[in-house]
Amino acid sequence: MNLHPALGDFFALFQMPRRYAVDDAKLEAAYRDVQARVHPDRFAHLSENERRVSMQWAAHANEAYRTLHNPLMRARYLLELTGHDPQVESNTAMPADFLMRQMLLREAIEEAREEGDVDTLDALLRKLRNEAKAMENTLTEDFDVRNDYTAAAGRVRQLMFIDRLQQEIGGAIEVLES
Repeated sequence: MNLHPALGDFFALFQMPRRYAVDDAKLEAAYRDVQARVHPDRFAHLSENERRVSMQWAAHANEAYRTLHNPLMRARYLLELTGHDPQVESNTAMPADFLMRQMLLREAIEEAREEGDVDTLDALLRKLRNEAKAMENTLTEDFDVRNDYTAAAGRVRQLMFIDRLQQEIGGAIEVLES
C-alpha cells in the first residue's frame, strides 16, 4: 500500500462505489483481500517502521469494514463524507408519530422486562428489526437515488433511537435468560 491510512475513504480502500447500498459479499471479499495484503504477519521480516505501517493499515481496514458493514455507521459515515452533519447531539426534533411509537415501545419493553416475558421482548425485537430494515431501505433511496442528505440525517437520528432500543431489549433478554 502506498497511501497513509488516513488518506482515502473507506469505500476507496475496498474499491467500492460510494453508495449506501452495499453488496455484503463484495464488501467481505474486498476486506479479506485488503487484509491479506496488509496483515502484519506478512511484514514480520521487515523493518519496525514497515511493520508499524502494516499494523496501521490493518487497523484502518478493520475500522473501514466495521463502518461499511453496519448500516447505521455507514449512513453516518456517508453523511460525514458529503459534509452533512446529522446533528445527533444538537437536533432532537423528531416526527411526533415516531416519538409516540418510541414511547409506547419503551413502555412495552419495561412491562415485559418486569414480567420476565422473554417472548414479548423477542417479538418487540423482531418488530424493531423490521422497522430498522425499512428505514435502511429508505436511506438507500435518500442517499443513492435522491441525494437527500437532510432527509437521510433525520432518518439516521431515528435509526439511532431504534438501535438503542434493540440493544436495550437484547440486554433485557440476556439478563432474563441468565
